[in-house]
Amino acid sequence: MSPGKQASESEAAAQMAAGARLEAMRRRVRLSRVAVWTVIAAGPIALCVAVASTPTTVAAAPAAKPTAVRTATFAADPSGYAQVFLVAWLRSSANDETSAQARLAQSMAPDVELPALADAQSAPQSVTAVRSTHRGTGAWSVTVAAQYAGGSVRYYAVPVAADSTGSSFTVTGAPGVVAGPARAEVPKSSYAVTVPEGNLSSAIGQFLAAYLTGAGQVDRYLAPDVQLTAVSPAPYTAVAVQEVSAVEEAAATEQVPADGTTVRVLASVEARGATGRWPLAYELTLKARSGRWEVAALQSGTAQDGGAR
Repeated sequence: MSPGKQASESEAAAQMAAGARLEAMRRRVRLSRVAVWTVIAAGPIALCVAVASTPTTVAAAPAAKPTAVRTATFAADPSGYAQVFLVAWLRSSANDETSAQARLAQSMAPDVELPALADAQSAPQSVTAVRSTHRGTGAWSVTVAAQYAGGSVRYYAVPVAADSTGSSFTVTGAPGVVAGPARAEVPKSSYAVTVPEGNLSSAIGQFLAAYLTGAGQVDRYLAPDVQLTAVSPAPYTAVAVQEVSAVEEAAATEQVPADGTTVRVLASVEARGATGRWPLAYELTLKARSGRWEVAALQSGTAQDGGAR
């Protein structure tokens, strides 16, 4: 047999084999369809049995890795602790280590020596913590102001150590006398509009008189849904408006503007009572309604349900 004829016969045989495999696949597909429709016709129970009998491979889900939860620890500010210590330290003396103040100072700072006071009257009248600085893990420096009878103020830096939970403190060294905080620059006031005497200043005066002296009901001067309680007991007997300035130009108009117009004002007043005269200042928000000004918020005091705090 020639080589060409042998190649033709091999190619024909390969095509027949491929056709046979394709026919076998088609036959299996037809049989599968017949089986499915037979199961469906037999009812839901047979369908469930057929599904259950079908081998199923389920891949196990990978175990979830535990999520690391970080709990933030906030160190408690030891300002109060430093203040208590400095009061006891400044009022104790190495000449009398058994006094109550000396024992308190030593319990809060075991390694700190007590001062030797030459005059018992040199103790301060008041002591106040004014600034605290966190210097690292557990380390703080607290600046404490001591005010004396002559009006002078002396500042002390008190080193304090805190534990990781912020529940325990220890003064780690003797206080150091330091310069006081510098005076900060005051930003320009946003209350740049001068408000003349008129409806607005009158409404403010009447409201503050009711608020501070109990003369009349506070509610009558409030905008709807605003609640304010007068100071009780009333600390003053009279209130006089000294100056009113505002943010918005609408506050300077002679006539009350359209309903809903809102202005923010700063009112300087003088309050009088049995103890003397007191210059006070209040930031207020007023809203126009029905030809009158009503207090919508008192930023300097306590307001609820519509009033700002």
